[in-house]
Amino acid sequence: MIDYVSGSLATKKPTEAVIDVGGIGYRILIPTSTYERLPEPGEDAVLLTHHHVREDAITLFGFLSTEERRVFELMLGVSGIGPKLALAALSALRPSEIKQRIMDRDVAMLTRIPGVGKKTAERLVIELRDRFEKDGLDGASSGADSAMGDDNFRADAMAALEALGLSRSAAEKAVLGVLRKDSSIRNAEEIIRLALRS
Repeated sequence: MIDYVSGSLATKKPTEAVIDVGGIGYRILIPTSTYERLPEPGEDAVLLTHHHVREDAITLFGFLSTEERRVFELMLGVSGIGPKLALAALSALRPSEIKQRIMDRDVAMLTRIPGVGKKTAERLVIELRDRFEKDGLDGASSGADSAMGDDNFRADAMAALEALGLSRSAAEKAVLGVLRKDSSIRNAEEIIRLALRS
């Protein structure tokens, strides 16, 4: 099992990063919360990983905090929840928010995560409530979000929303809707969170 990957950040997108380790590029799928806190390409980066093996694919999922990775892995233990859905949840809500919604039995908020219907949300509450309590997971964020320094935040937000299952037109509509409500937002992660909640 690959526990972490450390090397030079070759490229980053809202849904993935490539880390160069001794001339080998590891493609790692990430939530938008991790993307926002990654350094610039060319700088050193370390991602905690979940090594996911299936019959037809071997995939690495990466996180900047142990809380993100732990919530991801706990969600994978719920029947009907795969890695794509767990990653979408972490792109929509912070680990502490996911825990709070589950502890509060807030099925309505959980159904706003792309791909989560009422039955899946109820299953999340039933299966994860006890696990969060036993695990002692506090879901605290490991660092503050950083604003993006250029106007690519809109394009990055749209690309991430499309990767999470929205059509191009729906992603564009969602991003514009968020920016109409608050035009001061210059952070792709915040736009994505608000778009997924609306």
